[in-house]
Amino acid sequence: MGKDRIELIIKSLAERNIEGFFFESFEEAKLKVMEIIPINDSVGIGNSITLKNMKISNELNDRGNVVYDKTLAKSKEDSKELKRKSLLTDWYITGTNAITLDGHLVNIDHSGNRVAAMLYGPNNVIVIIGINKITSTLDEAIYRVRNIASPKNARRAGFKPPCVELEKCIDCKSTQRVCNSLVVIEGQNDKGRMKVFIVNEKDGF
Repeated sequence: MGKDRIELIIKSLAERNIEGFFFESFEEAKLKVMEIIPINDSVGIGNSITLKNMKISNELNDRGNVVYDKTLAKSKEDSKELKRKSLLTDWYITGTNAITLDGHLVNIDHSGNRVAAMLYGPNNVIVIIGINKITSTLDEAIYRVRNIASPKNARRAGFKPPCVELEKCIDCKSTQRVCNSLVVIEGQNDKGRMKVFIVNEKDGF
């Protein structure tokens, strides 16, 4: 990924009251996460392949943080409760489905808990993203989340909307769809609340 493009994204994020950081590896990004989150703070975790591969939940939990990660739930009710508790944490860590060169963060959610936490609730939000999710324009970002991220996430979750087989969005009304909430974050009201960690590696959908 060209340095100029990364610098443009970070500049664009700053203009939107969002802090941008660049790391060469997910391991470097994880070390920064562990450094800036106090051990006594609570942490909510968004459902993300990237975060699972980074093992962030385990490391935070092992060192003593209270962690709310719905992927560790033992039942559907437990999952629902963990999602609710994550909305009132000191920190929320999540991936994102796409980011544009001019600083738009674009996400599609199934139940909406992840985008809800990004928008409001947790005192601090860290978004970790690989370079494979960078798009030039907002239209390209929305295309990506509908036609690339959503079918793969549906398959991963065990759902079978039409896009899983077709590998493209047809704007279905299926009860199996995972793309119930399309959210474009254009900025932040609270300066410093949201931090975006851009990593010079590829991971996730």
